Amino acid sequence: MSRNSLVERQTKETQISLEVNIDGKGIYSITTGIPFLDHMLELFAKHGLFDLKITASGDTDVDDHHTVEDIGMCLGEAVNNALGDKTGIRRYGFFLLPMDEALAEVAIDLSGRPFVVFNAEWHQEKIKTFDTSLVEEFWRGFGTRAFANLHINVKSGKDAHHVCEAIFKAVARALDAATSIDARRSDIPSTKGTLTE
Repeated sequence: MSRNSLVERQTKETQISLEVNIDGKGIYSITTGIPFLDHMLELFAKHGLFDLKITASGDTDVDDHHTVEDIGMCLGEAVNNALGDKTGIRRYGFFLLPMDEALAEVAIDLSGRPFVVFNAEWHQEKIKTFDTSLVEEFWRGFGTRAFANLHINVKSGKDAHHVCEAIFKAVARALDAATSIDARRSDIPSTKGTLTE
């Protein structure tokens, strides 16, 4: 079974084409118009072993907010679509990832019920021109459209770049675990019989 999806979003604020292969090798081609976001998404693809292709443009002359949030939403939608009815997946994933002084803890449940908890303290408001508060917006958009229960807790970290990197890598590793197929399972991992919205 092929677990990939293409999502396109066209609004007055953003134009996005995003393709993901859950069972990839970490191959990526990413151009968002926001260099730091490109870097974080490259890390996400590489460490989650997701093949990821993104072409995006948006009203970054106004602010990066719309582009960052909408890409998060598109990524979440693509992951959800690629998983279909979620037969055979492990459903849950957890990862604790260190990045120098930063430590990010991520837990995810592909439950069909969106809920995002994000706890991080930022010691810098900007990484070059990138607003660190947009990291939460990205993952909130992702979790909502992936219909996932996503908890992101930064346990330590002072350098904002290190904190961001720890978060994106930890989510990637947790999501890789949650989307992986359990060879012992031939059904949907829920007593309800469904993990859809």
